[in-house]
Amino acid sequence: MRKTLGRLFSYAKPYIAYFILTLIFAAAGISLSLAVPVFIGDAVDCCAGKGNVDFSRLKRIAALLAAMVAGSTLFQWLMSLCTNKLAFLTVRDLRADVFNKLERVPLRYIDQHTKGELTSRVINDIEIVSDGLLQGFTQFFSGVITIIGTLIFMMTINVRIAVVVVIMTPLSFIAASRIAKASHDSYMQQSKLRGEMVGFAEEMAGNQKLVKAFGYDERAQRRFDEINAENGRIGAKATFFSSMSNPTTRFVNGLIYAAVGLLGALGVAGHSSFVGRMSVGKLSSFLAYSNQYTKPFNEISGVFAELQNAVASAQRVFDVLDEEEVPDDSDKEILASPDGSLRFSDVFFSYTDKVKLIQDFSLDVRPGERVAIVGPTGCGKSTIINLLLRFYDVNSGSIEISGKNINDITRDSLRSNFGMVLQETWIFTGTVAENIAYGVPDASREQIIEAAKAVYAHGFIKRLPNGYDTVITEDSGLSQGQKQLICIARIMLMNPPMLILDEATSSIDLRTELRIQKAFRRLMEGRTSFIIAHRLSTIKNSDTILVMQHGNIIEQGSHDELIAANGFYAELYNSQFAS
Repeated sequence: MRKTLGRLFSYAKPYIAYFILTLIFAAAGISLSLAVPVFIGDAVDCCAGKGNVDFSRLKRIAALLAAMVAGSTLFQWLMSLCTNKLAFLTVRDLRADVFNKLERVPLRYIDQHTKGELTSRVINDIEIVSDGLLQGFTQFFSGVITIIGTLIFMMTINVRIAVVVVIMTPLSFIAASRIAKASHDSYMQQSKLRGEMVGFAEEMAGNQKLVKAFGYDERAQRRFDEINAENGRIGAKATFFSSMSNPTTRFVNGLIYAAVGLLGALGVAGHSSFVGRMSVGKLSSFLAYSNQYTKPFNEISGVFAELQNAVASAQRVFDVLDEEEVPDDSDKEILASPDGSLRFSDVFFSYTDKVKLIQDFSLDVRPGERVAIVGPTGCGKSTIINLLLRFYDVNSGSIEISGKNINDITRDSLRSNFGMVLQETWIFTGTVAENIAYGVPDASREQIIEAAKAVYAHGFIKRLPNGYDTVITEDSGLSQGQKQLICIARIMLMNPPMLILDEATSSIDLRTELRIQKAFRRLMEGRTSFIIAHRLSTIKNSDTILVMQHGNIIEQGSHDELIAANGFYAELYNSQFAS
């Protein structure tokens, strides 16, 4: 917990000015509020005794009290303003670091966590940290200054009673520390379950069509109820422990207040040599200070649950920040104007040690060659693309482009030489023109329209409410095929030297596909291209067809050669066109 808090407060270090101002305003505001009981005591003494009321002095005291309360209120407001700025700026930087970290972690980490889980850490957990910081800073600053200030004022009134108060104070610390230890682990479990619940809800909400189509409603509800019930059980446990802190400290503080009242009353009555003689006004002031002295302990224990929750959420955030990053390769060679030749040499790769995938894979691709990769699901087709673009690194072996090992080339320059269209479409919130120009943000409107026309997307785009200026999202009502056309138009606009088409036309009707194939053939002229397709009719004109099974190439050749060989490819092809 200390380590987590230390890291959290390190984010506040750049804003030390707000921290200092918070201390100054807190000291000024609390000092004024602490002076109030002194004058209240004086006012009480002005009224002590029958027919012995000093009205002129009472008026002066009342005016001073009004000014002190107004000043204290102003400084308390300024303190809260600075505390808010400190907390919000700290959390802003933390959220920015987490988002940037997610862009630098290996793709393996993203694949191993649900989108909902990662979203929960970036949004929900950091929001909890913000709330905890805000309350924690405010209560801590004002509490410490209040405790020190009241102790000084009590010492000036009666040292012996003040010593009694100080001696009894550790009882509150002991009670709070024992409760804190019991509640911390529960809040850590609750944060983990909260992320799991958000991830599950995001998956179910984002795939409602499949949930409905497969009748998964009741099972999804049961699964959610299980997670929610466990979250409720752990949350109740954590809340129970943390809620014990406030009443426990209140009980201890009540004992302190009673002790002060009893000793003070004996002093006023003149029956205690230990306390000495006290006036009624001094006793009133001391009781007020005693209450103010114990109040910060109550407030801190009251927000202790928020602080525990914030620490647990901060730990989940720091777990992301502690993940291994993709090594910086800015000092490596930049791949410029490759000739398109590629070579896979004795490549071994698997996502996990338990499941073997690509074993001893070798392949030579000549410049400008169109290479189609086919095979059953899970044979390693898309994995080859992941390795080629260094989304994953090979376990052993090497991959070369234009005679250069891709491990010796910067990732940015490597990927910028490829245009990739995947089966899964991705549309971000923005205009159609902005989506098409994603890879070339400075493209002119004429270039964007030309790219859209090349893939036969211009027609449906013009029919949209605002044409190319229509704002679209993933859920804007576009069909899967229309979204895929926009994604293909991006590549047309980029005009890269090498292409990767991973089931790029799987969501498009046959008539549009024939047109796009013509556009692709024009785009692929003179460019090395990798085409992954289940629809074998789309790769008949490829220069080389690789047939994969269990991560290895089992057949290689042109379409006609593979059909004549009457092997696995011929079996796949004939199964799609069997009468």
